[in-house]
Amino acid sequence: MLLEFTKMNGAGNDFILIDGRARKLSLQPRQITRLCDRHAGVGADGLFVLLRCPSGRADWAWDFYNSDGSSAEMCGNGARCFAKFVQRLAGAKNNITFETRAGIISAAFQGELVTVSLTMPKDLRLNQTLPLRDGDMTFHSLDTGVPHAVLYMPDASQAMVASLGPKIRAHPHFAPRGTNVNFVQLLPGGALLVRTYERGVEGETLACGTGVTAAALISAQLHHLTSPVRVQVRGGEWLDVSFEQIQDQFANVRLTGPADFVFDGTIEV
Repeated sequence: MLLEFTKMNGAGNDFILIDGRARKLSLQPRQITRLCDRHAGVGADGLFVLLRCPSGRADWAWDFYNSDGSSAEMCGNGARCFAKFVQRLAGAKNNITFETRAGIISAAFQGELVTVSLTMPKDLRLNQTLPLRDGDMTFHSLDTGVPHAVLYMPDASQAMVASLGPKIRAHPHFAPRGTNVNFVQLLPGGALLVRTYERGVEGETLACGTGVTAAALISAQLHHLTSPVRVQVRGGEWLDVSFEQIQDQFANVRLTGPADFVFDGTIEV
């Protein structure tokens, strides 16, 4: 089967996007893994299929898969790319909505930038202790559509993401779902530097929108950062997280950043 696709980049996170409105696609995990493979396929952190919304609660819907072929609930950087993909295909001018496994997401276009309104964060837990072979670590956690653990580092550029990330991601404390792991550094002026080990990619990515959001909200709670919080990601791009905060509750959480087309192509699957 020949499959037409678009490749996009959102602050370093790259994605394959497929228009599934005209025919039903039943991609198998092995096919998704091959498409996302950076040697044998297109290469991507994840894959989106655009669908008509079956429930009628939103303008559109998606199927989203991690690069290992597993289905995922939400992706912040991917949501911006998905919105711009829909805008190009359907001619949307201003705001659109789409249904995900995490809930209804809305998107607004501001020139080259896209702002997505994320689902209500949940399960905020602060100052937890995680026992590891090398000693206990203090971490914080929040679900921003997918689960995230946040660890503060004096210098995130020196964080052992490749070795420590998988140990925390698969730690029994987070069973059975596992977690994404964010290594966060507080920067002058209330900004953050965030590096993320992503569940489903099983490695560090150049950016993670939901991880950036979790880090910003937890930092607002612990370090009194105010909206919007500027966050630099591993790829060098900056994202903005805005929100309303009442004590330990957050509402109207929004993520703003770039979403760029890379190329269109056709591949056999």
